[in-house]
Amino acid sequence: MQIPAPFDYARATSVDDAVALLTRYGEDAHVIAGGHSLLPMMKLRLARPDWVIDINDLHDLDYIRRDGDQLRIGALTRHRTLLESAEVLSLFPIVTDAERVVADPIVRNRGTIGGSLCQADPAEDLSTVCTVLGAEAVIHGAAGDRTIGMEEFHRGPYETAVAFNELLTEVRLTIRPRSSSAYEKVERRVGDWAVAAAGAAVTFADDGTLDDVAIGVTAVGLVNRVASAEAVLRGEKPSESAIAEAGRLTGEAVDPDADQRGSVEYKRHLANELTQRVLRRAIARAQGLEA
Repeated sequence: MQIPAPFDYARATSVDDAVALLTRYGEDAHVIAGGHSLLPMMKLRLARPDWVIDINDLHDLDYIRRDGDQLRIGALTRHRTLLESAEVLSLFPIVTDAERVVADPIVRNRGTIGGSLCQADPAEDLSTVCTVLGAEAVIHGAAGDRTIGMEEFHRGPYETAVAFNELLTEVRLTIRPRSSSAYEKVERRVGDWAVAAAGAAVTFADDGTLDDVAIGVTAVGLVNRVASAEAVLRGEKPSESAIAEAGRLTGEAVDPDADQRGSVEYKRHLANELTQRVLRRAIARAQGLEA
């Protein structure tokens, strides 16, 4: 049986109380919400916090709220809530696509968007989704709030811009007209980590050209956004040849490792194929041709 190292426990009563507890106990304190990232690492003793700060009573961080041209999502919002939200599906179908393939119902019932993003696992779906959507993260500390983009939020594998005495409180997604998005994932079995996955978001200009394109990949090395593939489509009307070229460039850009899930060549092939699929679906959705 895998048993965590000894630790002390505190239950935060508010966001400011959580920040105060994190400040008091220092860098050896960890926040827990759903626990599906932290607890397995503690059982394997890859994480050995002296203190675990439970934030599950912070119900004011559990919400999905439209505010002008932004959709604001509280960091404690569960995967299941995102999956079942009609507003999320309407505005950002990539989120719904990804939530359908996040682990299994047990994880989706307890895991949170904040926990997923703060884990910063290169094989984690919502990190790619939020990067593709150009999401902003609101981080709260003793000095107040600060807001940063996903490119700054994720500093590397398992590393974020959230300091030891700060808390991710909100994710903000900008709502754009004539836009849509999609995500697809290949896994060996339901609930497994991805062999490879890809997401795309597109925005059309008035003249039918693609005003903006974002392409991201998951679980195929440290590559996330694929600028070279995006550039093929941006400013052009979508075509099969351009989509195929974007897929090819994505397959070349990724840097996967060979493991029990597949060879390097297989994962490059998946990155190529999945990129083409999500581009076609995102474009069709933006054009009103697919729900």
